[in-house]
Amino acid sequence: MESINTAIIERLEKVVESLQENSVKMGQLLAVHNEKLDKQDQVDRVLFEKIDRLHTDLNRETELIKQGCERDIRKVDDRLRIMEKKMWSIFGALSIISFVVSPIGQKMIRPLLTDPSPPATLRPVGNMV
Repeated sequence: MESINTAIIERLEKVVESLQENSVKMGQLLAVHNEKLDKQDQVDRVLFEKIDRLHTDLNRETELIKQGCERDIRKVDDRLRIMEKKMWSIFGALSIISFVVSPIGQKMIRPLLTDPSPPATLRPVGNMV
């Protein structure tokens, strides 16, 4: 019976040693795994910082482009308004000129430009030597 107990104890000791070795190896694997996770966290942090910087830069550039476009649109609008005013001024001037040159306009303007009183004439009065 003693030999059976000794055999069981030896087997248990081997199992315990094997479990201890496995435990050490698992601890080493966990340490390596944790180190990899820490490095990945650092890489992730750097990447997210870069993404945030890019986002900020992109928003700033987008705002500058938007302001430039709005400024250009205002300039074009101002120029169109000036051109429209000139166009209407030219249209009005042409309308007035075409009215003045037309036969109806001539009939209306001629009395204003000429003296409606009859021309003065000299008549001889009696005998003058």
